[in-house]
Amino acid sequence: MGIEKGIFNRTSLLLGDRAMERITDAKVIIFGVGGVGSWCAESLVRSGIRHLTIVDSDRVCITNINRQLMATVNTVGQVKVDALKERLLTINPKAEIDARQQIFSEETANSFNLQAYDFIIDAIDSLRDKRLLIEMACRTKAVFFSSMGAALKIDPTRVKVDEFWKVKGCPLARALRQRFKRLKTKPARKFLCVYSDELLENKGRNATCGSEKCMCPKAEKGPGDAALLNHEWCSSKAQINGSLHHVTAMFGLTLAGLILKNINDRRD
Repeated sequence: MGIEKGIFNRTSLLLGDRAMERITDAKVIIFGVGGVGSWCAESLVRSGIRHLTIVDSDRVCITNINRQLMATVNTVGQVKVDALKERLLTINPKAEIDARQQIFSEETANSFNLQAYDFIIDAIDSLRDKRLLIEMACRTKAVFFSSMGAALKIDPTRVKVDEFWKVKGCPLARALRQRFKRLKTKPARKFLCVYSDELLENKGRNATCGSEKCMCPKAEKGPGDAALLNHEWCSSKAQINGSLHHVTAMFGLTLAGLILKNINDRRD
């Protein structure tokens, strides 16, 4: 393994050679690499995952810096998956990172060969696209884990893991279940979710991001095609909620932990 033998010395010491082989061979895809998915990706690569696909259509916004791994003042405007891939390769240069600047939706869903993965991680914000991914992932043989809403929370002790239909106190989970019921369908199998039953309210108000490199899809353009600073950031989203790094990262790290636990618990 060369350099990897040193990088993963402590991981191998804890888990053993056979588990490390399974970790190295596992194929993982993460949909959404924001405040949750980016930290999940780093934890997996630091733990020995070599085959990782990261999917996100966005670019780094200055408002991402408070919680997203690859977001810094130097990466504002960059494609998120490209910035994250660069970061991950500084951790393990031998990792095979497939960075896809795409959105998962009805139009693109069939372009992802979900059957090719051992693990599928859902860290998508969009309710419609999230429901579709849940439905499709649960029809594969891959182990599937999903993140519920990580915004409007501050208490790390309330982050939990439970089966989708047993999640309580999470508006996103409730909305997903209602949508499944309205469509008269449900996931083909059970799956675990990371969630929190805490729900705070925004005390501030949305304002301009203040970035000259603003990449918001609906940003107004001024002379010289420069983004004006008098628009609402992320204006394409229906609602903007406040969020904190330690909570979103905990969601992502928990998702990574679920994958590692699943691999370590196998007996073959």
